[in-house]
Amino acid sequence: MTLADVKSILLPIWTTKTETASKVRQRIEAVLDYAAVHDWCDGTRNPARWKGILNKMLPEPDKVSKRQHHAASAYTDISRIMGALRDKSHISAYCLQFTILTAARSGESRGATREEFDLDTIIWTIPGMRMKAAKPHRVPLSDAAMAFLNQMQAWRMDNNPGIFPGARGGSLSDVAVNKVLHSVITDVTVHGFRSSFRDWGAEQTHFPAAVLDQALAHTNPNKIEAAYQRSDLFDLRRKLIQMWAEFATAAGS
Repeated sequence: MTLADVKSILLPIWTTKTETASKVRQRIEAVLDYAAVHDWCDGTRNPARWKGILNKMLPEPDKVSKRQHHAASAYTDISRIMGALRDKSHISAYCLQFTILTAARSGESRGATREEFDLDTIIWTIPGMRMKAAKPHRVPLSDAAMAFLNQMQAWRMDNNPGIFPGARGGSLSDVAVNKVLHSVITDVTVHGFRSSFRDWGAEQTHFPAAVLDQALAHTNPNKIEAAYQRSDLFDLRRKLIQMWAEFATAAGS
């Protein structure tokens, strides 16, 4: 893939669908980096790299359009929502509950495969190719999240490595997850539960903001701080996510 190829993909949507275009660029960069490491392509220059290449010809994403925040539920409603979802015995409801419990993005949960989970260490490692920041992310699993993984064994398909398989093969669709969400509560988004988690953590726990942001796989905008922060604060995040799970599943448990 050449720089011209990348430009032909990004230019038509950079100013109209900026967030999507930025995600596409990150995915292309991650795929080409992976290919270069395995000597499948020339790794001397990644044409999807932002710094030093695309930032010379495209405006900064934040300067093109203002970020729209996803509609979120108040964290005080989480246990009620989880209780309503427990009454629904199908994959999309299980996936949504797992997404809430792990504070993950919808696509990260829907695309999860069995090989990403280490059941001995109770860790879910999402590969960089599936992450917004294009870096691997370790997710500690609460007791409640592990219960869903065990429950999904009954839905396991030999020809599908996904934890939450779609009815027609492949991964579960975002439409299916949104449908089950809106059968329980309207005017909120799946992504908004990450904001609910962040608000709960800030108001109901004593964990530092850095731990909350690491749990959400947020990139530190301060490049100097990011350079010195080598730890992913995993042990603290394990305690945090267990507390969140206990809070989220308290009603009707």
